[in-house]
Parts: sequence; structure tokens; C-alpha cells
Amino acid sequence: MTEAAFEQLNYLMEHGILQPSWRPDEIIVPNPNSWPFQHSQEFQEYYGERGARLTTIDLPYEMKLSWSLTTRVRRTTCHEKIAESLVRILQKIRDIYGDDEISRLRLNHYGGCYNNRKVRNGGLWSMHAWGIALDFDPNRNLLNWGRDRAAFSHPDYDEWWNCWEEEGWISLGRRRNFDWMHVQAARLPE
Repeated sequence: MTEAAFEQLNYLMEHGILQPSWRPDEIIVPNPNSWPFQHSQEFQEYYGERGARLTTIDLPYEMKLSWSLTTRVRRTTCHEKIAESLVRILQKIRDIYGDDEISRLRLNHYGGCYNNRKVRNGGLWSMHAWGIALDFDPNRNLLNWGRDRAAFSHPDYDEWWNCWEEEGWISLGRRRNFDWMHVQAARLPE
């Protein structure tokens, strides 16, 4: 509690307002696309087999691989059921932030989408295995970092999160306070 109070005081002194809340019960994410709960029977019926029904989309703005910043990314492979939503989100992000702010905030540091793998340190399949999750700027939003360290937890990214959440995408960072790089088109069990 002392650490949280200290962090809140620092934020207040720097910005002149209290730090916005991040707690899951205070963030209501609509579900206009009817994304199913991950690993449920409905999920299996909705998305099908891992790696099936993939499509390649053109990205609304150029990205670069987070582990090889000279490698430009103009397209990505994702599940066909999320493709339109993903393009809408990224186009809205470009409209809101513009190319200069996207670059400054590293919203173009791309960590990937489709990857047929299990979750780290677990037995369940990752949402990436269906092509329904994306990672951004993993170098400044490490898996185990909470809001005290993750770049995407700061207010500069509020509009970023609004764009995702308006389409029903879930942030593990905002819901569970870890893996702030990750967004997915599947609901989390409460």
C-alpha cells in the first residue's frame, strides 16, 4: 500500500491529477464482436482448430519487428474472424496518433500475431496459436512487468487502449496487470 501511495503521489506531483485507475472491475470492455471466452467450448466452435482459417492483412501503418528494428512489417497473418476488427483498430490508432506519435510511443514495435505455440510456462495453447492475439513493444512491456514498469500502463496510451476495448479486445495488462504487450480477441474468465 505504501508503494502504491508513493506512486500515486509522484504521478500527482508530475501531472497535477490523480493517476487513472487500472483495476479490472473499473474497466468495462464491451463485446460488440461477440468474442468468446478463451479455451471454452464456444471458443472452439467460433475459431475452430489452431492455425486454421488464417488470412493475411495489410497493416494501416508500417511497423517494425521489435527484435529487428530494421525489418519493416507491412502485413500480418491473423484469423479471418478478427481481420476486419484489427484493421479498424489500427486505422483508428493511426487517425488518432499520427505517424510521428505512433513512432514516439513505439506503437509500431511489433511482436507478432500468429504463432502456433503454448503459453509460456503453461500447458494451454496461446491465443497466438489461433492468430487472435498481437504483441506490441515487448521490450518495454515485459511479460511479468506490472503497471509500475510497463510503458503501456501510462496515460499516453489511454486512447490506444480505448481503440482496442471499443472493439472488445482484451488487454492482459489492464485486466490482470501483467503482459501489457498483449491484446486478444477472446474474453477472460473472471
